[in-house]
Amino acid sequence: MATDVIVLQHGSIAEKEVSSHGCCNKGPGYATPLEAMSGPGESLIYVTCVYSGTGREKPDYLATVDVDPSSKTYSKVIHRLPVPYLNDELHHSGWNSCSSCHEDASATRRFLVLPSLVSGRIYAIDTVKNPRAPTLHKVVQPEDILQKTGLAFPHTAHCLASGDIMVSCLGDKDGKAEGNGFLLLDSEFNVKGRWEKPGHSPLFGYDFWYQPRHKTMISTSWGAPAAFTQGFNLQHVSDGLYGRHLHIYKWPDGEIKQTLDLGNTGLLPLEIRFLHDPSKDTGFVGCALTSNMVRFFKTPDDSWSHEIVLSVKPLKVKNWILPEMPGLITDFLISLDDRYLYLVNWLHGDIRQYNIEDPKHPLLTSQVWVGGLIQKGSSIVAEAEDGATYQFDVTEIQGNRLRGGPQMIQLSLDGKRLYVTNSLFSTWDRQFYPELMEKGSHMLQIDVNTEKGGLAINPNFFVDFGSEPDGPSLAHEMRYPGGDCTSDIWI
Repeated sequence: MATDVIVLQHGSIAEKEVSSHGCCNKGPGYATPLEAMSGPGESLIYVTCVYSGTGREKPDYLATVDVDPSSKTYSKVIHRLPVPYLNDELHHSGWNSCSSCHEDASATRRFLVLPSLVSGRIYAIDTVKNPRAPTLHKVVQPEDILQKTGLAFPHTAHCLASGDIMVSCLGDKDGKAEGNGFLLLDSEFNVKGRWEKPGHSPLFGYDFWYQPRHKTMISTSWGAPAAFTQGFNLQHVSDGLYGRHLHIYKWPDGEIKQTLDLGNTGLLPLEIRFLHDPSKDTGFVGCALTSNMVRFFKTPDDSWSHEIVLSVKPLKVKNWILPEMPGLITDFLISLDDRYLYLVNWLHGDIRQYNIEDPKHPLLTSQVWVGGLIQKGSSIVAEAEDGATYQFDVTEIQGNRLRGGPQMIQLSLDGKRLYVTNSLFSTWDRQFYPELMEKGSHMLQIDVNTEKGGLAINPNFFVDFGSEPDGPSLAHEMRYPGGDCTSDIWI
């Protein structure tokens, strides 16, 4: 078969010289992160929703949720765009164009990019024709990607100032991590090839963030798709099938210049964020399994280093698969003014807010419980040092007991509202929160105090994906039509 013959193509980022001195014609997004904070409030949010892995033979879909408090359909799904195939596992999402293209008047934030983690397809969704009811624009088929690059299991998509789109891919068609790398698509969603130079693929793939002022891109490490698609097995960590490294690339050249081994305290480094201020040469990565936040930073000799700046202690538990339960930091983000960091503990069930005005010393300013395995009513209990057992109080919302744990989060531009979904990956959902298979996900909104710090559940907002027309679905990544603090990069 033709798809068995892989001809590796290596693409380079398009050279697109754009003047940064214009004063009138501007492209998408905002000139600075602080300007973005003054942008219009959100009225819609797009959510990737999954039927893959649930036992329901329905296609995954993109939900449009009304988040305008003055609207009659506030806190409701107002549109569903099913994709044309089954078993995709929609996961993360990105844009064809964002604030990195702000100086390019010819650029438009139009297409939401939806990589399918399991099938390998990538969908381009038109959100401009009707923002409330997006439409399918194009499908990049996995056969095309495989034949030209050998890449599969696409995950994170970021728009580049050139107009190209870069997508991290976590393995080859057989799920081996050795085949992972970075896919380049052009502005028409044609496959250009691999971004990284031959011999410069990372050990494992997952997330990435680039910062042109420091001529650097840094990528993180989940694990081999052949392992994580089967569910989490602690033995696979010992077998070397999960990652613990940060890969420091020369940008935009695609050559690894340094690899940081985070060691046994940095297992499964997932989401990565530089500070939004593009002059800053520091950022954070959340290490899920060991539940540490690692700060990375440039040193005086232009190399990069790292340090643990906060840790979520594992809890001693009874009636669980292990005697200790990690928090499992699966997502975090940074407010656009670089003042606050928000993280989730998917297993423990809490969301935390830290002041990071001193990035070396994050200060916990608030914490709220929105689910988790140790909430009251669960068979699992935590054990204190004196042997006493306890569970956490979790507020019901509109009569609904909260399911699962906080997983993906998204922050409003002004930093005052935090949105939360609770699905990680269908196989892991089934393993750790089987109730989600039966009752589906939900989406919450947390009110944020941006002056003194503080988190409070909004009792008027609850989106129940358990009552969807085709049955309960799993909700994951969230995006605003105008961009946000995890989609947009300033250069």
